[in-house]
Amino acid sequence: MDQIYTSPSVGLDETTGAVLQGWSHVLQSLQNVFTTRFGSRVMREFYGSFVPELLGSNMNSAELTRFLAAITSSIEQWEPRFRVTRIFFSDPRRDGSIRLTIQGAYLPRAMFGDQSVDGGQRTVFVNYNADGSPVAVYGGEV
Repeated sequence: MDQIYTSPSVGLDETTGAVLQGWSHVLQSLQNVFTTRFGSRVMREFYGSFVPELLGSNMNSAELTRFLAAITSSIEQWEPRFRVTRIFFSDPRRDGSIRLTIQGAYLPRAMFGDQSVDGGQRTVFVNYNADGSPVAVYGGEV
């Protein structure tokens, strides 16, 4: 029997191969964009973000501004299903690890031109190791 999916966002989980839909698919897409360098994909050299280039650099005020701009521009360009309303750093550690908190709205049908918001505000957390590599992107509904 055929499976009927209720979400317009359907894809595959990159680790298990299971069907992934809705908000979970958006979170996986964000992690993919944040970890992909521009020029690293064959035939899609314009896909990715400047985030990997900035990771591991000293986080002074100028670098923080560039980092936030890289995050928001990559979401704006590659993930229309999430509209950022607020972004801030939280829980910085002396070892260099940090947590980035992104708040916004989930627009499940944005790829079809429908800008209606589904549910309340969503929050995305991005944890970075001390060496600058992203550990995890996860989120929830506020």
